[in-house]
Amino acid sequence: MNIDEQLALIRRGVDQIVPEAELRKKLERSVSTGKPLRIKYGIDPTGIDVHLGHTVPLRKLRLFQELGHQAVLIIGNYTALVGDPSGRDQTRARLTEEQVEANARDYLKQVSKVIDISKTEVTRNGDWFGKLNFLGVLALTSKITVQRMLERDDFTKRFRAEPSVPIYLHECLYPLMQGQDSVEIKADVELGGSEQLFNLMRGRDLQADAGQEPQICITLPILRGLDGERRMGKSLGNYVGVGEGAYEQFAKTMSIPDKLMQEWFELLTNRSKEEIERLIDGEKTHPRDAKEALGKDIATFYHGEAAATEAAAEWRRRFSERQDPTEIAEATISRSELADGKVVVWKLLVLAGLASGSNEARRAVQGGAVTIGDGREKISDVAANVAVTDGLIVRNGKRKLARIKLA
Repeated sequence: MNIDEQLALIRRGVDQIVPEAELRKKLERSVSTGKPLRIKYGIDPTGIDVHLGHTVPLRKLRLFQELGHQAVLIIGNYTALVGDPSGRDQTRARLTEEQVEANARDYLKQVSKVIDISKTEVTRNGDWFGKLNFLGVLALTSKITVQRMLERDDFTKRFRAEPSVPIYLHECLYPLMQGQDSVEIKADVELGGSEQLFNLMRGRDLQADAGQEPQICITLPILRGLDGERRMGKSLGNYVGVGEGAYEQFAKTMSIPDKLMQEWFELLTNRSKEEIERLIDGEKTHPRDAKEALGKDIATFYHGEAAATEAAAEWRRRFSERQDPTEIAEATISRSELADGKVVVWKLLVLAGLASGSNEARRAVQGGAVTIGDGREKISDVAANVAVTDGLIVRNGKRKLARIKLA
């Protein structure tokens, strides 16, 4: 594959390539010498559920593998102890080393569903940070000024907030640690989310200081979750898990707003630009058919074509057998009843008029009668917090249902 063809694939779904001209030179040198580029991606094992949002940079890492380059996966067992402040308006909760290591083992199992782990160089950044003494930490902190650190958008917002939100000193170490990772593994390219550009650029600075050729920084968009608004996240309940079954992945995909389809097709599938344009063109393809194609693409990637086909057939069976009525009564709920856009499920039933009180609502949840959304997600935990959006359909059994209207 020539350089232009490689670059076309690399650019797909990318937010920024900094600087792109240097990437071309690196690729040209790689072709002429036969030496693969070292492509770095770091994951902090702060949780155990890898979802489709995490796979956006992982899929790009897989692409580089397919182009013949060396994937280098950094398990951030030491950076996880600090907590990445990127995009955060408050300090992350601290984890213990034991929690991080337990999470790391599960992360690798899930990540192997996306990249070829057998051809990936996997290392933990505790291998070098664990050996660093206090003088080494002082030397690292001398590589950046406080003024430059305060250029971070998230730190600036916290500093200017009224009242100001604390910025703890250990958080300022994070971008330097991420940058030092690039020095240690001699990265040619680093991948990260769009909010991570500041961290990735510190890698360039530290590599230049160490006499290395600076890495190329490639950032990718943040995938929006099932609600179509906020970034995909487990805490928001708007995610599709890599470890979920084919039917769950397919059904959840069928529940996304139509406006998300182009974004998901570009970031989560290998379909061509022309195919995507045809599928999302409402005059050429019905939105439901396009969404089925998207759901099958996702399920096929993780479970194979046969499982994806069966998931689609099962969804159609369930959907046709349990169709909602054309006219659904609206239940108006005040936004003041929600906390961060969520409400506990039993309270939602009461507010929507689908249960006369908390006891009846709890029994309905425990009995498996409660489902929400177009995908009919079953809620069986009475303590579950449900993300409530305009138009959300809530059901208590087969006959009691309401469409939520927020006021």
